[in-house]
Amino acid sequence: MPDHKPKVLVGMSGGVDSSLSAALLLEQGYEVIGGFMKNWSGSTKTTNDSEEFIECDWRSERRDAMRVAAQLGIPFLTFDFEKEYRAKVVDYMVKTYAAGRTPNPDVMCNKFMKFDLFLREADKLGCDFVATGHYARQVDGQLLAGADPNKDQSYFLCQMPRKALRRVLFPVGEMLKPQVREEAEKRGLVVAQKKDSTGVCFIGEINMTEFLADYIEKSPGKIVTTNGEVVGDHQGLPFYTIGQREGLEIGGLEMPYYVVGKNAERNEIIVSSNFHEALYRTELTAAEMNWLVDPFVFARRQSANEAISNSIDCFALLAMTIKCKARIRYRQPLENCEVTVLEDGSLNVKFSAPQRAVTPGQFIVFYDGDVVLGGAVIT
Repeated sequence: MPDHKPKVLVGMSGGVDSSLSAALLLEQGYEVIGGFMKNWSGSTKTTNDSEEFIECDWRSERRDAMRVAAQLGIPFLTFDFEKEYRAKVVDYMVKTYAAGRTPNPDVMCNKFMKFDLFLREADKLGCDFVATGHYARQVDGQLLAGADPNKDQSYFLCQMPRKALRRVLFPVGEMLKPQVREEAEKRGLVVAQKKDSTGVCFIGEINMTEFLADYIEKSPGKIVTTNGEVVGDHQGLPFYTIGQREGLEIGGLEMPYYVVGKNAERNEIIVSSNFHEALYRTELTAAEMNWLVDPFVFARRQSANEAISNSIDCFALLAMTIKCKARIRYRQPLENCEVTVLEDGSLNVKFSAPQRAVTPGQFIVFYDGDVVLGGAVIT
């Protein structure tokens, strides 16, 4: 630890993970400032030509964060990012759904809110670091999976700016969730047994169809099987996602059916059984790759290890192939794959085993052991 106390701005959401993070950093000798991000206050719901504003529970979350800050005796600030959140996260979410793809707002919230805007506020305060309660690790500027396999949140951090990594601390990243609650109890933190938040980042639990209906006009059509049999009606392509089972309202079938595709030209949702080959893919394409590890350095090291003789030609063409592991959704087991980086920067990914419900708009995240190589949008 240097002679002066390093200063850190901790994102305090009112939950146990971020609360313990602040307490641990204080004990480790940091000068700690608590910061609450007000990203969403609620939304307007239109019913029978009347409008009603539905407020989310941000006030109670901030109250819990303030109580912890008072317990710890640290300064506490509130940052109003709602305008930016609507533009960068909510608008992205709505536009992606409207285009027939399935977004991941939590990934974009981390990219634009926590590790961009929040980091800028830290700079204004003269902070050396920012910290969050994510279950992930940062070691020598590399992002690693969290030590708790059941809570690892590195998937959601795949789009964070690479240059920000060395300034980010994840104090609970080496801990298991039960340990976090136990340590919070030891310190008497008022949120030690608080239930974990769920749903969309900062919005919470919502009915996505109802939420989107305030932004996207419904366009009803038919639900058909892969054989072309009409089995139901849908409200509009944007309201459904690949792999979806719940909410299809298909009755009278012998087995559950899942969304396997969308036909925009015919305005049809295509469904099949869980075991139908249409639900599985061994190959996908992706774009907008965010590298958290220099891909050329990684590929050179891998090429040297495997004695691949044509690796230099690959670099010259800016089209290289690497072997690693990947997941296409949160908490999915890592799968072996081969990634070819094409000349335009897009990716072609081939898996060693078929993957269920490959969903355009979602993120594929690549790993070398525990190290996160980066992530891209499935196209």
